[in-house]
Amino acid sequence: RKIYPINVEVETLLTYNITSGKLLAAATGSVTVKLNTSIVMLPKEPMQQRLPDERVGFFQNPVTEYSDEQQVTLRGANIQRCRLELKDPVRYRRGQLTEPKRPIVYYIDPATPKKWIPYLKAGVNDWNVAFEAAGFKNAIIAKEWPDDPTMSLDDARYSVLRYLPSETENAYGPRIVDPRSGEIMESHICWYHNVMNLLKKWYMVQCGPLDKRAQSMTFDDKLMGTLIQFVSSHEVGHTLGLRHNMAASSATPVEKLRDKAWVEANGHTVSIMDYARFNYVAQPEDKNVRLIPPLLGVYDIFMIKLGYAPIYDAETPADEYATLNKWIQEKAGDPMYTYGEQQILGTLDPASQSESLGDDAVKASRYGIKNLRYIMDHLVEWSAIENRPYDQTSELYYELTKQYQRYMGHCMAYIGGLYLNHPVAGDEQKGFVPVSREKQKEVVKFFFDEFKEQPKWMAKKEIMTLFEPN
Repeated sequence: RKIYPINVEVETLLTYNITSGKLLAAATGSVTVKLNTSIVMLPKEPMQQRLPDERVGFFQNPVTEYSDEQQVTLRGANIQRCRLELKDPVRYRRGQLTEPKRPIVYYIDPATPKKWIPYLKAGVNDWNVAFEAAGFKNAIIAKEWPDDPTMSLDDARYSVLRYLPSETENAYGPRIVDPRSGEIMESHICWYHNVMNLLKKWYMVQCGPLDKRAQSMTFDDKLMGTLIQFVSSHEVGHTLGLRHNMAASSATPVEKLRDKAWVEANGHTVSIMDYARFNYVAQPEDKNVRLIPPLLGVYDIFMIKLGYAPIYDAETPADEYATLNKWIQEKAGDPMYTYGEQQILGTLDPASQSESLGDDAVKASRYGIKNLRYIMDHLVEWSAIENRPYDQTSELYYELTKQYQRYMGHCMAYIGGLYLNHPVAGDEQKGFVPVSREKQKEVVKFFFDEFKEQPKWMAKKEIMTLFEPN
């Protein structure tokens, strides 16, 4: 057991009987696991709640409301956000930036490989641009873990970017939240070592034709560091309360993704919280087009304003909501500020898709497939290691086929698809709009064009005979 000022950590060793299943432990009849339980003390004074709105994407804490005057209980919620209070309210009222009483601080795990620390810190500090739009200066800070024996990574007063030496290819940003108010009290963003391998495969199959640095299974430190910064920024966004916005990339016209000046100014998606990894639309002839997204887009900046900008002369969350609704209504109908939730059970809305780019999936997929064909022609050259098995070639080939499947899925979503909205009483929006007949016919033609012959370019014998069939 470990005790800290606001939390207690309890470690337990538990043995369970195993009666069925495919676990190896079933052969022995039992399995023993070590568990850690964290008990965290809530703040003495809850932070004021801020009400949610389905038109924007914040994590929420559900609340069921009861009163003696009700004939039916009410379902409410509060959004999840960090406690950020102005140090100088008078300065803020004059329209000037002011520092918070207590900034949001993320420490870097001391176990982190040293060369990646600057990129992880940059992924945190980039969010200051958004907080400035909400009136705060130096609101969020990344620091290296100090040489201080009184500090512990298990102390719930410290938010940390944790490095996990694991083969898992992932990263995630959990939060400890006060259910009374939605206050995000602490977070341990975790990134696994092999998320770098995932980033490498994504970047190779999306941007390999345009970036010579991606034409090898070993990236230079600057490129890999930039990709790590992208992951850091995305996960920090979650720990600030932001959900995925899968509609963000659909605000960008496909042809603009090939325009160097436009992409440099706007990026290829309006939100770092989308799954819009890299610019797979740009072609080899599009010289020096930006491939990696800007770490923040206009949607992210707007979201921080909605969640964190102080609203004076509002004594209750309901009073605040009038101002929040006004801000949201000002952006209504603008695709750059449209929220599209992550669709877990299949894709219904073709404008709100994971891993997609642009406002037209058919056009974007045609460009993406051209790049995949280019990569296939260079697959062995980029991935094989002399005197070694073709393991990396096999891995890259498998990633290429998965990317092709993604492009097909993006187009398939139009068939029978519905554009989903979040209408509120008083506006003219409909809850959904079916994809037009003309668009669906275009997609069917795309599939006939793509499959009227077998896609033999993906099944080259000289490549597929180098490794075991999957």
